[in-house]
Amino acid sequence: MKTSKSLDSLTLSSVWMMGLMTSFLIIVLHVNIIAMPGNSIENDPPKLENPITEAYLKRNLRKSSPKLVLTPALERQMKRKIKNDPMVGNFYKGVKLNADEVLQQPVLTRQMTGRRLLGVSRDMLHRINVLGMAYRIENDKKYLDKINEEVIAVSNFSNWNPSHFLDVAEMSMAVALAIDWVGKDLPKSTVEIAKDALIEKGINPSWEGNRGWIDGTNNWNQVCNGGMIAAAIMIADRDPALAAKTISRSLDGMPHALAEYGPDGVYPEGSTYWSYGTSFSVLTSALLESAFGTDFGIAEYPAFKESADFRVLSIAPSGWYYNFADCGDKHGTSGDITLAWFGTKTGNPLYVEKEKFNQPAEDMGKLHRIAGAGLVWLSQFEATEEEPLPLAWKGDGANPITIFRDGKEGSDSYYFGGKGGKATISHGNMDAGSFIWEHNGVRWVMDPGNQPYNELEITGFNLWGNCQECERWTLLTKNNYGHSTLTVNDELHVNNGFASLVDFKDGNTPEATFDLAEVFGENISEAKRTFKKPDDSSLVIEDYIKANDNTKMVTWQLMTQADVEIVKGGAILKQDGKQVKLENLSHPDLMVSLVSLDPAPLELDRQYENLKRLEIRVPAWVLENGEGTLRVKLTSQ
Repeated sequence: MKTSKSLDSLTLSSVWMMGLMTSFLIIVLHVNIIAMPGNSIENDPPKLENPITEAYLKRNLRKSSPKLVLTPALERQMKRKIKNDPMVGNFYKGVKLNADEVLQQPVLTRQMTGRRLLGVSRDMLHRINVLGMAYRIENDKKYLDKINEEVIAVSNFSNWNPSHFLDVAEMSMAVALAIDWVGKDLPKSTVEIAKDALIEKGINPSWEGNRGWIDGTNNWNQVCNGGMIAAAIMIADRDPALAAKTISRSLDGMPHALAEYGPDGVYPEGSTYWSYGTSFSVLTSALLESAFGTDFGIAEYPAFKESADFRVLSIAPSGWYYNFADCGDKHGTSGDITLAWFGTKTGNPLYVEKEKFNQPAEDMGKLHRIAGAGLVWLSQFEATEEEPLPLAWKGDGANPITIFRDGKEGSDSYYFGGKGGKATISHGNMDAGSFIWEHNGVRWVMDPGNQPYNELEITGFNLWGNCQECERWTLLTKNNYGHSTLTVNDELHVNNGFASLVDFKDGNTPEATFDLAEVFGENISEAKRTFKKPDDSSLVIEDYIKANDNTKMVTWQLMTQADVEIVKGGAILKQDGKQVKLENLSHPDLMVSLVSLDPAPLELDRQYENLKRLEIRVPAWVLENGEGTLRVKLTSQ
């Protein structure tokens, strides 16, 4: 009995100790989870309102169509504006011309491009936008017949390519808009097959497979959640439970992408991806507002409206973008319909490109694929007082940038853009510390920009891996050797190193400083790059360097297509009959060297005519006591 009692006591004691240890581990684990970046309660993005349930849908979802972007009241207003507002009427002419061109095109087929059906999905969204608006304004059966033909065709596709879910999302948006805008006049059989497709080829696959886009932080979140919301609204009469859980999921997921605009409106993926992701967020806002009477907080999300400033500022006087990240080269020639939504919401005419909307309709070319929806909100625009943009601006966040201008009108004005950030953000490059500079209508310092994805992917190139040794960084458009920044020891930037914006001064002689130390890892102790605009014709770049035992060589780089003459203490750049003087103010005895990149190093690289990299190579031993400042001035002459 004593033995039994002893064992019982030992067992109880062990259980008590195990329980205590378990409680301790749970507390520790809980603390660690809270402390981890991305998991903390404090780091959760502000939420959208989300009252969505089956009961809410039954009470609050507009019963009759049109209810996606368009309502009967908005349609009446749009028709008045087409007649009475020259800008809206002219843009509609462009929409109708696009619709008439679509009438001549063969029906869409399931034609893959590499791993994507995206081109077909986007074409379908464009066709529905222009055909749908043309039919509602003209009431001409030829537009309706073409919509009917296209909806039947895509609804009968074997699938909408769920392995690349952007394809599904854009197709879902297109089909949803089609049956909302003209469904009452389509054959009932077409509407039924379209709703079947929205469920079977659109929504159901969104609950299967890889669903990282639901709460991802890039454009996929915005596009895919928007497409699913539109599809869910249109099948709510069929399956309210599926519709409610789908819309609710998206309202919970969208803030993870919307938060990326913070704190100042910079879109981390660059200006053309701003256009893509933001176009679907404003489309989603518009269709929720028309369907429910509220967008649940999208339009008022922190820094979202401020991103319109980023968009305007990222367009240089030449018409080229400040094309960091995987950004395209030039702003479109037709009016920016996504930006116009911000004009409608704020009344600021700065966001409505009137000159482009008023150009001859036949010169507009193929309009944006949500041009029909854009016509609706363009017709709601009422101008208030224009709020001008600052001449020196900074945008912090995941990919911080700064922009300096001189405020002059025309292509010959001053434009500078510089940045920090890190390579591993969505569509990021090893371009921390890089800059572009335009003056007198010439882009003297350039960014190599983006390359078509499929052309790289079909070769087997691993474009999307972003580990330190990944193949992405062999491309000149992606690595630091193709950007106007610093390189240490001739090595790649550290892929996860983040260059923060640590100081900014506005005024007539603005400055911005980025801390680049993390970008160089163990190869350097400190590195800070400061951009200064001393006047309206020059730019100064100052790099404070503190070396360590690993520092062997610091290379200052500038990318240009100008002709270059090396001179004592610097270089002369000549282009389009104009010139710029480059002065090495801090180390005039170190000669500028020139590396031709025409042709570029790899066959897969983007090829630029006359592309070259100017270098100033600074051995670490030149730095007095291991530290010093490299100072270079560019002056337009």
